Amino acid sequence: IFTTIGVIAVLLFESIAFFREIPISRFLTETQWTPLFAEKHFGIIVLASATFLTTAIAMAVALPFGLMAAVYMSEYASERTRRILKPSIEILAGIPTVVYGYFALLFVTPLLKKLIPSISGFNALSAGIVMGIMIIPTVASLSEDALYAVPRSLREGAYALGASTRQVVTGIVIPAASSGILASFILGVSRALGETMI
Repeated sequence: IFTTIGVIAVLLFESIAFFREIPISRFLTETQWTPLFAEKHFGIIVLASATFLTTAIAMAVALPFGLMAAVYMSEYASERTRRILKPSIEILAGIPTVVYGYFALLFVTPLLKKLIPSISGFNALSAGIVMGIMIIPTVASLSEDALYAVPRSLREGAYALGASTRQVVTGIVIPAASSGILASFILGVSRALGETMI
């Protein structure tokens, strides 16, 4: 409790000191963030827009691939395959962020430069793609738990009516597990925002 109070107090006092020198209107409306330059600018809008851009790219990568991985493990994979894949995906979630950043800089960015020669070395597309890869294990693991928790009787009832596996997945299992899937998406977005916010 005292640590939390200390952190909040430091943030509060430092923020008050900052806003005594820089008006909040300037902080919210300037389009540059150059606090170390001779001509200093403190516009937060550029940092916020970059955060939302990379998060949007990451979610465009993570959500479909994570959900497809979850559906495969829950509905198509054998029990043995699921027992192997599930822990493997959860291990991927434990890889440090700096490793993903290194991977983005040394592998993904040069690959993108071959496809898009005009792209800069530090770009949002590379960061967003790699962050999406980083979030896939979180989305896949939590979505798979939600899908696996759907009662077997619902599936069997649909199969008894002549539904195919695809129809059962799209018409019964995913709608029944939608709250858990949505929770996994929210956690994925939270992690993406947390990794990119400065």
